[in-house]
Amino acid sequence: MKLKAILVEDEANSREILRNYLAKYCPNVTLVGEASTIKEGLDLIEKNQLDLVFLDVEMPFGNAFDLLEQVPERTFETVFVTAYNNYALDALNNHAAYYLMKPISIDELIKAVDYVMEIRQKENALEDKILKPKLNAVEGKITIPQQDGFQILNVSDIMYCKADDNYTEIYVKDKRIVVSKTLKYFEEALSDFSFARIHKSYVVNVNEIVKYVKGKGGSVVLSNGKELLVSASKKKDLLAYFE
Repeated sequence: MKLKAILVEDEANSREILRNYLAKYCPNVTLVGEASTIKEGLDLIEKNQLDLVFLDVEMPFGNAFDLLEQVPERTFETVFVTAYNNYALDALNNHAAYYLMKPISIDELIKAVDYVMEIRQKENALEDKILKPKLNAVEGKITIPQQDGFQILNVSDIMYCKADDNYTEIYVKDKRIVVSKTLKYFEEALSDFSFARIHKSYVVNVNEIVKYVKGKGGSVVLSNGKELLVSASKKKDLLAYFE
């Protein structure tokens, strides 16, 4: 499998370095174009069915996030390339698959490409299939703290948990329960069961996932029809649950 990619970088020297590194160390990447501005990058994205975009953060007349805002339904993965380390959180929030610092480390570049390749291969294998996790049904119970005591839930009844600041919304088959605990607490409490952290906001019962949808970060559809976003950084771990 080859990854179709473009470079969006305003510095000609930086484009040349990355182009040469890809040609020498990442033969599974096919460059189909290069851009030095946001407008040129958008034109390339519109004209090509891409797997991967290498995207510099700081560019004339805008930045990487301005570009991504103009591509709301993107099906490619994004690798940010920047000399500044203060964009990591923004990159994560924009579903970046990887974050490369300049000067580019060859080892890190290879890791970034391998990560995207593995995601693409697994996505292609699962596309349009009804998903069946490589797991047995979850069993067991969990206690949910309440103001007047605690409630006991069957773990198998929990469909997903959603972060709400220092609270967590727990969605079961027929209701929503709000608990004054963080999502991290429930991620750890449910770690012995088939639950996966798929996003900074979601922990999901893997057995309730029936479909995976490729998109800007990807998403999963649950048995009740609810669709939840998947962060690019969480894709690999999630897809590993399925054949």
